[in-house]
Amino acid sequence: MKIKSLEEIYLFSLPIKEYDIIDFFLGASLKEKVLKIRFKAFVAIRDYNGHVGLDVKCSKAVATAIRGTIILAKLSIILM
Repeated sequence: MKIKSLEEIYLFSLPIKEYDIIDFFLGASLKEKVLKIRFKAFVAIRDYNGHVGLDVKCSKAVATAIRGTIILAKLSIILM
């Protein structure tokens, strides 16, 4: 059996294992767009004496978002 369209692949629930198959059937009609991904970290810190800190930070890198949020949460500590 020879596949003649992308719809036939979906009709028979065939797995697509190579991106070249998509390139073959869709070719020039396929458009690409790169998204800018940002990470948002929420941090809550506390001790057992009633002190609580909460803050949020966005960053392009996960580690930077977490580290920055921990610092901001420490600076926003209040007594509950």
